[in-house]
Amino acid sequence: MKGMIKIKEKPEKRPLFKESICSFLKARKVPIIIFAGIVVIFGILFCLYDIPSDAIIYGVQLSIVWSGVCFLIDFYKYYKRHKLLQINREQFFEDAEQLPEYMDIIEGDYQELAKELYQAKRELISENRIARKEMLDYYGMWVHQIKTPIAALDILLQNAEHNLYQADEKTTIQEAVSVADMKMELFKIEQYVEMALNYLRVEDISSDLSFKKCAVDDMVRQAIRKYAKVFISKKIQMDFKPTNVYTVTDEKWFVFVLEQLLSNSLKYTKEGKISIFMEGKALVIEDTGIGIPAEDIPRIFEKGFTGYNGREDKKSTGIGLYLCKNIMDKLQWNIMADSEVGTGTKIYLTKM
Repeated sequence: MKGMIKIKEKPEKRPLFKESICSFLKARKVPIIIFAGIVVIFGILFCLYDIPSDAIIYGVQLSIVWSGVCFLIDFYKYYKRHKLLQINREQFFEDAEQLPEYMDIIEGDYQELAKELYQAKRELISENRIARKEMLDYYGMWVHQIKTPIAALDILLQNAEHNLYQADEKTTIQEAVSVADMKMELFKIEQYVEMALNYLRVEDISSDLSFKKCAVDDMVRQAIRKYAKVFISKKIQMDFKPTNVYTVTDEKWFVFVLEQLLSNSLKYTKEGKISIFMEGKALVIEDTGIGIPAEDIPRIFEKGFTGYNGREDKKSTGIGLYLCKNIMDKLQWNIMADSEVGTGTKIYLTKM
């Protein structure tokens, strides 16, 4: 089966200890050279003044031991500071105050610069969140406002349909068909509005999730009921085999995914049927539509990808399946596709 999105592997961590030794030796290069020079100078002086070799060797040994102890203590502090900085970097400076105390004025300047950048980043993130919230609030208000005239228009069409049935039969057949077509177009507008709102919400969906134990059959029936008129209008059979399965999920978003998948199947199925059933541990939505070319399947869940069918149809936005993939990831479900041109498409939903 194709269509599953691969998870990127974490980047390999650099060898921290080896890197610390190399960096430490480079940072302490000048003091080491000075110390080695002093040792050489004193060695030459001791030789020139005929100081006994035992005293020289003993002094050198003591110097080496003392230097080694100081070197190890200094390296331990250096390594500890480097490790702490690495942790801070991996956490994207979630708390810049945890930076180790600086050892000299230059390092202090760098830390101050890092803190200023961290503060600027936090302010930018905060501004972006506020701007995004304002945009969501605006579009949310817009969607709710536009739903009012849509609902009013739907009521008017229902009244017109009712009046047509009471009028003279000879004059109403064509008008009744026209009203039915208008209601179908109104339904499409409502779906596009709903998709636009959910597209804006999907990035911050985590705060909107409410997990509870849900019956898969009830959620499937909700989606089927929503598209019942489309099934009747297109004369497409709905074959739903009850699953008797329960799952812990967010009902609203899971139903939205099922609705999108049914909408896609209905869009590209001219005749035949759409089936929903369990296959092993997977919930399957199968149609007898035009199918998806094999080269398009790996990309159908990408944002904005319309593929061959979308280019032919000229009405595809490439957003529906992208939303489905994003939402299912948040709900901890996998979504995959298997298709054959001219035969139909199967969508598999499996719990992670």
